[in-house]
Amino acid sequence: MWILYQLALATLFIAAAPFLLLARGRHYLPTLPGRLGLGYPEKEPGAIWLHAVSVGEVGVAAILAKALPPELPLLVTTVTPTGQQRAREALGRRATVAYLPFDLGPIVRHFLRHFQPQALVLCEGDLWPLALRAVKRRNLPIVVVNGRVSDRGFKRLCRLGRLRRPLLGPVDAFGVQSPHDAKRLLALGVEERRVMVTGNLKFEATAVEVRSELRDQLQKLAARRPILVAGSTMAGEEGAVLDAFSTLTSHCNALLVLAPRHPERWPEVAALLRSRGVAWIARSALPARSELEVDAVLLDSLGELAGLYSLAGSAFIGGTLVSTGGHNPLEAAIWSVPIAVGPSMENFRDIAARFDDAAAWRRVGSSLELAATWRDWIENPDSARSVGRRGSELLNVNRGALGRTLSLITETLHLEAPIEGGEESLESVP
Repeated sequence: MWILYQLALATLFIAAAPFLLLARGRHYLPTLPGRLGLGYPEKEPGAIWLHAVSVGEVGVAAILAKALPPELPLLVTTVTPTGQQRAREALGRRATVAYLPFDLGPIVRHFLRHFQPQALVLCEGDLWPLALRAVKRRNLPIVVVNGRVSDRGFKRLCRLGRLRRPLLGPVDAFGVQSPHDAKRLLALGVEERRVMVTGNLKFEATAVEVRSELRDQLQKLAARRPILVAGSTMAGEEGAVLDAFSTLTSHCNALLVLAPRHPERWPEVAALLRSRGVAWIARSALPARSELEVDAVLLDSLGELAGLYSLAGSAFIGGTLVSTGGHNPLEAAIWSVPIAVGPSMENFRDIAARFDDAAAWRRVGSSLELAATWRDWIENPDSARSVGRRGSELLNVNRGALGRTLSLITETLHLEAPIEGGEESLESVP
């Protein structure tokens, strides 16, 4: 079975490679040496291996890394180059950072021989059967933290039937975000003793400060206008945001910061801005001193969006006006910024339900509704502050996942010394 799996996976990689390289070559090419097991960095054996697919999961890994004992060596792997860059920036001094190897026997075995980890911690999931099997054959514990089971993932696992056992069976413990995720794991056949509701670690995030140089540049460009941040926008969404901004600016002056989710789309969004006739500048071209008069800034940089929310009069969270499942709103909420989101928040179902119940954001279904929301908040700042304050209070109320997650890690990974802050009891599955 394992030979057939590797043959199928290798065949798929070879068949898909030309299309992926043509469509997203700039995105995938930098990952290939690491994923093929070439040029691994120096390491310290016995590390806790934290796997984080991309930027969002790296944020979870960073929260854990800060809480784990400083003498405990860490290895952090990612799949995407954006996640890799973010991991190096956030964790480069604390952990060894590398790419996750392709799920092929010789490459996985080479990875494990080189790094010699003592345990595997999967941030939110990303289960690769051969890698999990190889880790278990070394008798190493495996734990999922901040786990969630998305609508799409649940459907796929249900279709797999017994073939899902190599994905779920090797995991010793699942620490999941919500009772909804726990019930889905139980429905997939995971024993209740292996499932704990630990809460969402993203509520533990701390504020990210914007660089003073960038803050000064944007405030100068804004020239006392409110700054509107459209963060993590997806394909097909920037047009709606620009429609809303155009409608708004016929009534109110504002500066738009447009931050596409994926770096490879920066040229596409730049072309859209040009075609719309918007006066804009790329963040990478921002001069230290200038009297430029622009209406929009294209954030073509990595790792700066979270800090920019501190300058926002209001924020729109991307991936929500198109059906992609949404993105994390907490980076904006931590600054008490009033938030607007579209209808698609399936990937953050529990967070979305809490924000809905607390009226801690505003839902919009179209560019016209987004424009009306922005205008209302500009003209009624007290209303905007109330929404933003409710979001910040919601974030503070829901903290506590870190202690429960640390307790789960301590217990499952059989660490010699208890981890400070991990004394909170685990919440069992209802």
